[in-house]
Amino acid sequence: MKSFMDEDFLLSTDTARRLYHEYAENMPIVDYHCHINPREIYENRKFDNITQVWLGGDHYKWRQIRSNGVEEKYITGDASDRDKFQKWAETLEMAIGNPLYHWSHLELKRYFGYNGYLSGDTAEEVWNLCNAKLQGGMSARSMIKMSNVKLLCTTDDPADTLEWHAKIAADETFDVKVLPAWRPEAAMSPEKPEYLDYLARLEAAADQKIDSFAALISALKKRMDFFASMGCCVSDHSLEYVMCEPYTNDEIEAIFARRLAGGTITRTEERKFKTAFMIELGREYHKKDWVMQIHFGVKRNNNTRIYQSVGADGGVDCINNFAPSEQMADYLDALARTDELPRTILYSLNPNDSAAIGTIIGCFQDASTAGKIQQGSAWWFNDHKVGMTEQMTSLANLGLLGNFIGMLTDSRSFLSYTRHEYFRRIMCELIGGWVENGEYPADEKTLEKIIKGISYNNAVRYFKFDV
Repeated sequence: MKSFMDEDFLLSTDTARRLYHEYAENMPIVDYHCHINPREIYENRKFDNITQVWLGGDHYKWRQIRSNGVEEKYITGDASDRDKFQKWAETLEMAIGNPLYHWSHLELKRYFGYNGYLSGDTAEEVWNLCNAKLQGGMSARSMIKMSNVKLLCTTDDPADTLEWHAKIAADETFDVKVLPAWRPEAAMSPEKPEYLDYLARLEAAADQKIDSFAALISALKKRMDFFASMGCCVSDHSLEYVMCEPYTNDEIEAIFARRLAGGTITRTEERKFKTAFMIELGREYHKKDWVMQIHFGVKRNNNTRIYQSVGADGGVDCINNFAPSEQMADYLDALARTDELPRTILYSLNPNDSAAIGTIIGCFQDASTAGKIQQGSAWWFNDHKVGMTEQMTSLANLGLLGNFIGMLTDSRSFLSYTRHEYFRRIMCELIGGWVENGEYPADEKTLEKIIKGISYNNAVRYFKFDV
């Protein structure tokens, strides 16, 4: 029997072990999509205890603690940090087979030097050990540096000032690049009750009146110019699905005018508006040479009671299985027809979409970039051993796995960079297995290129990061 999570964790063959330890293990990290607060990086936030850094805002963990029958006060309520940690430790005992079990113990090993396992019985020991380390000098910046991160992209609204990014960039004592990523979700959501309030905020940021759809796009372009001046080269969109509803410009202006007047719009009009919005911005991304990320296939805030008490990102989201591949292909084609399709990454929360994505991306590749259209890494509910293996296998079956840009954290936690280690171990196990089985030659030079590429080099090349 193997030891629990030893140095060869998840690596079952000689080839897998060699690929990981010789090529993947020590590669740096570029985290091209995360939700870390840039202010906390600039201020080098220090945490009083492990609950603050581990459980605050982590809807992955909240979801599982609820599944263990725990009262909400121990999750998002007013219970003490020590009591919340105890409930998480007791929950983790039941999480056999869940990636949170692996992530949590990788974090305990790599950041706190703890080689045991967390349970209700060991909670006090782990609490004291972690808190001593945190209070002994660990901070937001030191965790990033310990993780060998060279660059990370936060997630930022077009109306944001990016003041913290500017301060980080001017700070010569911190050499990790922290770049903004453009997330215009609020600007493309006219169905939301707060939409007009948001437009007022965007008007102030762009210093321009937004009285038409054309003016909205103009204001966003001005803000994109500002974001680009701050190093931004990545956009991100969260969509119900990638839609392509036929529309005319006059229709879009009429829809926008009615919403500006305080009226409501129909679901069909919403889809037309969002299609027009995504096409206009897609063209601008191509012009600016930005990467467009599209995340889709999620149904959010399903438990109304939890949503009303906790808010968004409370751990009550699920997979949405409605994602017509026909419209996704039509959207990409609408941009490709005029040679305005930017580098694009497609992520679906539904693993059943992998084959559709794999076949669609093959329709729109060209000589401008190797792997110009990417299937994104296994996202959210899929970033576990089975999900990552299936995503990479599907991509290998239908495209070029060697051009894959690899892992991202998609996290709010400074400790989540061990997810890259988890991913790299799974990748090396998969590829090592193919080599051991005679399905790919033991060509060390090419294997090194593939492993280092997926771990780090491909993302640096694809995003054109200066690191």
